[in-house]
Amino acid sequence: MTEPILQVTGLEKSFHIHAAGKTLPSLAAVSLTVAAGELVALVGPSGAGKSTVLKCIHRTYLPMAGSILLHCADGIIDLATADEASVLACRRRDLAFVTQFLHVLPRQSTVEVVARPLLAQGVERSAALARAREQLDRFALPERLWDIPPATFSGGEKQRVNLARSLVTRPRLLLLDEPTASLDPQATARVVAAIQALKGDSFGILAVFHDRQLVAQLADRVVELSAPIPLSPVAV
Repeated sequence: MTEPILQVTGLEKSFHIHAAGKTLPSLAAVSLTVAAGELVALVGPSGAGKSTVLKCIHRTYLPMAGSILLHCADGIIDLATADEASVLACRRRDLAFVTQFLHVLPRQSTVEVVARPLLAQGVERSAALARAREQLDRFALPERLWDIPPATFSGGEKQRVNLARSLVTRPRLLLLDEPTASLDPQATARVVAAIQALKGDSFGILAVFHDRQLVAQLADRVVELSAPIPLSPVAV
């Protein structure tokens, strides 16, 4: 394996429910690595914290302990402790997160949806739109749909737009949180084919799938999480 793009060590996260006087554990001492060109799948029982790992890496959640080292183009950032400005800059450049739903501004054309991350980086509009069209073509979305808002698209079409938008900035790490969970079998097959086409590229992929067959089909390595041990109630 090449040098890791992502190194997670001793990651811990709990959630405090003050109204109930309880602390709910989610992650305990999770460690993993992801290298360029590989897809690492997170598996484990419900409640093991698979999605929480992704959200801690993305810094949607603030970890309680551990380190999350992302090897960016211009250095290494610890996403567990970095300030908000550094995290936001990292998301614009080096980190992309795809969930099972596409959230976009209404009435915006598909090519503009995909170009938006580049425009946020300050890329000139014509260049951003050209790269967006390249991504849409890469994911085999019919050209007749490019100038139409994606609200009326099928689930599989929306998810291919989601992938195209996430990869248009050429990130170092792609996080996938059950990207096929809401799709029918035909749409799932198309999205899986799109993900397979990404493997071996210059970025790493850390993914959660609800279907073990998809894990066997797509993963280069598997990291298994265990459900955390319940903690005692906290005083309030």
